[in-house]
Parts: sequence; C-alpha cells; structure tokens
Amino acid sequence: MRQFLPILFACLFLKPVQTKAQFESFKDSVVQLYGLVMTADSLKGLESVSVVVKGQNRGTVTNDKGVFSIVVLKGDEIEFSSVGYKPKTISISKSLEGNQQSVIQLMVNDTVYLPATIIKARPTREQFERDFLNNPVADDDIAIARKNTDVATRRLLLANMPVDGREASAQYLRQISNKAYYAGQAPPQNIFNPFAWAEFIKAWKRGDFKKKDTYRPSSSTNTTNSSTTPTPNDIYKPKH
Repeated sequence: MRQFLPILFACLFLKPVQTKAQFESFKDSVVQLYGLVMTADSLKGLESVSVVVKGQNRGTVTNDKGVFSIVVLKGDEIEFSSVGYKPKTISISKSLEGNQQSVIQLMVNDTVYLPATIIKARPTREQFERDFLNNPVADDDIAIARKNTDVATRRLLLANMPVDGREASAQYLRQISNKAYYAGQAPPQNIFNPFAWAEFIKAWKRGDFKKKDTYRPSSSTNTTNSSTTPTPNDIYKPKH
C-alpha cells in the first residue's frame, strides 16, 4: 500500500499542471477576428453581410458601416455572403502569432443573365379583339362537373364500361332464376301481350332504341342487322 502512495501524490500534483497546459493551448488557439466588408467597385461599406464559420452554426453580420467582429479558432474557415454578391471564403492560419487578426474583404457583384423577353404589340385593334374573343378559356370546376354528369356521357360509359363482380353475379342469378321458373314448360311469348306492346311503344317514342344504337360499341363486320332489331320481349318482362 505504501508503494502506491508516491504514485498517487504524483498524479494529484500533475493533474492541475496538465489541465492548465490544456487551457493555455486552447486560449492560444482563440482568435478575435474583426474587419470591414466593402464593395469591390466603389469601396463602400456593405451592411448585412453574413459572416459564418463554415461547419459550425455560429456567425454574425456586418453593421451599417460594414464592420464586423467575431471569435474564431485557428484553422477555421470564414465565409462572407450577401445577396447580389459572390461568396468569399478566407482561412485563419494555424501558425498565426497572437490572438487577433483584422481583414478587409471586398465583395464582387454577382451578375445573373436572364433570357430576353420580347413583347410585340398587336398590329391592329381589330386583330386583338378577334384573337381575344377566339382564345379558348379553360373550363371551371362546375363546367367540368356538368360534362362528367351529362346524360350522353353516362349512357356512353354505361354501354362501354364492363360490369363489376356484383353486377355480373346478379345477372347470372337472374338467368338461373328464369330458367328454374319456366322449367318443364315453354316460356311465355310477350308478342301477344298487350301490356308488352304498350311498353314497347312508349320506349320507341322515347327513343331508347335509337340512343342505345348510337352508343353501342362497334361490332365486327360479320354481325347482321337483324340481331339488333328490338322486340316486345326486350321491353316487357313480367315480374315473378
């Protein structure tokens, strides 16, 4: 135990010396950077220039005279930037003697060339009025909604869109029900039914068959016209 006491006392004695050396090293690396930012063409103080230490979230801006002051470390990179001027970057030398450095930074205008826009006047007032009146105007939401819900559009979609699973299964079940209802007997012929003829005449006057033929998808060339002729059986179907 006694042999470790000298080592313990040596560590306790050297620790403050090491801490003081680290503090002196850090103190020697701190630099007070100050200076003036001016325009390169007129040598006027430039205000509101951002002075930022690159890689760190700290910086400052110049005052109305273009003067700034900031604390940095040796080896840091300082970036000067302002709207309308090209950014500039300077480095603080690691071998800088002392803890202060002054700088005068000149900012060069950043010229941006935009494509030329040529505005030509109309030759005559009549031509302007003609082009203005004939210029198509895009439909608003109400006009688009009216077009989408138009009767002709809905009929066209109804004729061309395939049925979903629910509609297909319902149609299949109706066919099976009709076959089961007339099983063992001949199905009735509505050609001699006066009610069927009345419904047929009403549908004909409404133009249901004409509209149906208009929006029916195009068939092959081998299809005959006799297959599309309506009959009273297509209109009147008695309820079971």
